[in-house]
Amino acid sequence: MEKVIPVKKNNDYEIYIDDFGNMGEGIGKIDNFTVFVKDAVKGEKVRAKIIKVNKSFAIGKLIDIIEKSQDRTEPVCSIYKKCGGCQLQHLKYTEQLEFKKNKVVECLKRIGKLDLSSVRINETIGMEDPYFYRNKVQLPVGETAGEAKIGFYRERSHEIIEVDKCFIQDDSANEIILLIKRWIKEFNIEGYNEYSGKGTLRHIMIRKAFKTGQIMLVLVTNTENVPHKKELIHMITTEIQGIKGIIQNINNKKTNVILGQREITLWGESTIEDYIGEFKFNISSKSFFQMNPIQTEKLYSAALKYAGLTGKEVVFDAYCGTGTISLFLSQNAKKVYGVEIIPEAIENAKINAKQNGIENTEFIVGKSEEEIPKLIEKGIAPEVVVVDPPRKGCEKSLLHSIAEASPKTIVYVSCDPATLSRDLGILSELGYEVNEVQPVDMFPMTGHVETIVLIKRVDK
Repeated sequence: MEKVIPVKKNNDYEIYIDDFGNMGEGIGKIDNFTVFVKDAVKGEKVRAKIIKVNKSFAIGKLIDIIEKSQDRTEPVCSIYKKCGGCQLQHLKYTEQLEFKKNKVVECLKRIGKLDLSSVRINETIGMEDPYFYRNKVQLPVGETAGEAKIGFYRERSHEIIEVDKCFIQDDSANEIILLIKRWIKEFNIEGYNEYSGKGTLRHIMIRKAFKTGQIMLVLVTNTENVPHKKELIHMITTEIQGIKGIIQNINNKKTNVILGQREITLWGESTIEDYIGEFKFNISSKSFFQMNPIQTEKLYSAALKYAGLTGKEVVFDAYCGTGTISLFLSQNAKKVYGVEIIPEAIENAKINAKQNGIENTEFIVGKSEEEIPKLIEKGIAPEVVVVDPPRKGCEKSLLHSIAEASPKTIVYVSCDPATLSRDLGILSELGYEVNEVQPVDMFPMTGHVETIVLIKRVDK
């Protein structure tokens, strides 16, 4: 017999919220049928309008809060509900940290099928001030009814929600946005129309080095010629403290990729310098660099602690990127081998090592699942392996190669609890066990969480 769905689209229902979803949305049940309600808080009774019905769940829009949770707080941003950038501003920060810890734990149990009874699960490392923490922002510029718009995309759409002040990006970026808006209006600069492929300005990227205060502005344009660019340069360089470079990136392809291949430095220099701990990094428009430098230092310090290095160990750093974790590990290691598939990232890693006087690192271009077995075949045996994969997690073949190399310690740095849990489940079948888990809040006000896991070989 087909299951009867107890809710109908466009009808309102009272729902008790008894859990959180993956990105912090409230979860309740109507006759044991699951309903997701964005912006609802665990412990609340709400009225929600059903906007989508599936066979196994429904999605409701919050209409009214009947019984309010003490964990609810007032969002600081006026466009919070429209913009897709934040998901948790309505939840007190202490509860955000608790939600992120629970999110990790639930994934480890449900997806990884792990027994956590003897595993140390630490509280989420949070921020003293969880606002204005992002050192990089990318803003689309569009055209609506003949007027250019700058802002963020509405969640799951390409509709631009205009923004004057974002509460999670650095304040100097907010100042630059207002200046660019003034320039656009004063000189009638055209925003990009992604349907027709016409218009001048596609995106604005702003990067700030928190330790040095240096700022880079990147104008992503659809055309080579930028009208009145001298006026913009004058406005930015006279009114923004710390500006080090203004760059034009040309992207005339019909694509969702933000940056094009060709760049022109319009003013100043093409890179800025920043530090993580004592290490200096040169950052270009295309460089990968963690977006929350305050939390990055905590993240890498925890990874270094878990590695337990004494100066005698050979370390493999899989998915090493521009070598940031490799440099941290090099302080206490005999030798660090970093592997990364992106050639430009490896070039950056070599430059970063050289300018910091690090001589015990070696960086290799290629897939980690292919290059690490080659190192092992050469007789290079790691005592410690660090993996920091993209959101999709590690390749299964890499996990098997690591297990065959039999390092005593694996440190897994993850940006996705689901793929982390899947991979830990695989490692648990290959002779390894989870010892300790440390969630880190790299992106306050959002549903994202970074996790570091200490994994040890089981000695039989």
